[in-house]
Amino acid sequence: MNETKLSKFVKEQRKLYHLTQVDLSEKSGVGLRFVRDLEQGKPTLRMDKVNIVLDMFGAELGPVRKERGEL
Repeated sequence: MNETKLSKFVKEQRKLYHLTQVDLSEKSGVGLRFVRDLEQGKPTLRMDKVNIVLDMFGAELGPVRKERGEL
């Protein structure tokens, strides 16, 4: 799996708040495996669960407009 902007953000925020992956899993209510997959950049994750984790850091997933040439 590849590191993505999302996986890097979650990992950095978790460390900023001095949380282990277990802590983040317990506090957010998602499984430890999900947190690990998220931080490792797994390409297929449930958006609702990602948003549960991101909510811990005051963030959420949303649509991002692509440049015209990228369609």
